[in-house]
Amino acid sequence: MSHTRQDSDSLYHDIYSHPEMVADLLTNFLDPVMVEQLDLAQMRRLNTKFTATRGKRRRSDVVWEIPLRAGGHLYLLLILEFQSTVEVWMALRICVYTGLLYQQLIAERKLTPERGLPPVLPIVLFNGKPRWYAATRLRDLIRLPGTSPLWPFQPDMRYYVMDEGAFPRDLLRSLPSLSAILFRLEHPTDARSVVETGQDLVEWFKSHPDTLPLKRLFRELLIGAMERVKGSEPLMSAPEELGEVSNMLADHIEQWGRDAKQEGRKEEGSSILLRLLRYRFPTLPNWVEQKVLGADLDVLAQWTDRILDARSLQDIFGDEAHLAH
Repeated sequence: MSHTRQDSDSLYHDIYSHPEMVADLLTNFLDPVMVEQLDLAQMRRLNTKFTATRGKRRRSDVVWEIPLRAGGHLYLLLILEFQSTVEVWMALRICVYTGLLYQQLIAERKLTPERGLPPVLPIVLFNGKPRWYAATRLRDLIRLPGTSPLWPFQPDMRYYVMDEGAFPRDLLRSLPSLSAILFRLEHPTDARSVVETGQDLVEWFKSHPDTLPLKRLFRELLIGAMERVKGSEPLMSAPEELGEVSNMLADHIEQWGRDAKQEGRKEEGSSILLRLLRYRFPTLPNWVEQKVLGADLDVLAQWTDRILDARSLQDIFGDEAHLAH
């Protein structure tokens, strides 16, 4: 899979198509009072036929049917949002999806007028950088005076938001949750935090050896985090083992740190040399700055040592001064 990486929405869809991941998410990030009502061990995935506004099926949304301990079933609408911006019409979209779900259940003869409509729990899992600010209730989008007699006839719908980037990192580190590790991986504070999360990810799978399909998916996520931190083109090859990917990431971070430090020293040396040159030779030709900025540390040191005794640029740069003309 090293040459054909999955994109984030496809990965999330596959990750939260595993019942243990859904149970992990709800147990650690949903109101405990609600979780107590759910028989998470008996949940099952529902094959839905929802489509987006342009007629394309949304692969990133997942629906689960979860038995209620008091009887009946709850339908969990898990909306996986990967947009860089907040979807301000989400409450409306949730309302439409709920209607489509009910229509599907009726068409499949799973509902009767006597049994009525089952409850729905819509959850939006958002991994974007801005914090979620959209209205979580449909009525907040409807423009009517508060005293209007039309309110009783207006639709209403709420949804629950899990904004990955809004959770404190200390809280995420304290939770024995694979979803918490996923949130940390998607929202690192710096390169070192990616290494730390990768190590915690490896340890989690060591203590959960029977989760090989999830382990493969999280390998892809870790590689994606590595590419984002480095700001590079996608890696053409990476180890198959998650632990080796984590070690590779740590090695790369250490090398990037050394490179950054070296680059910082070079920039400082170039700046000092240019200041000395401008003081010694007030009118510098353009080629001098280009040559100084392109030199390595050792050459910069040699040129700097020559400044005090130099009477001309040739005394500093040697024959290269003639060649520059």
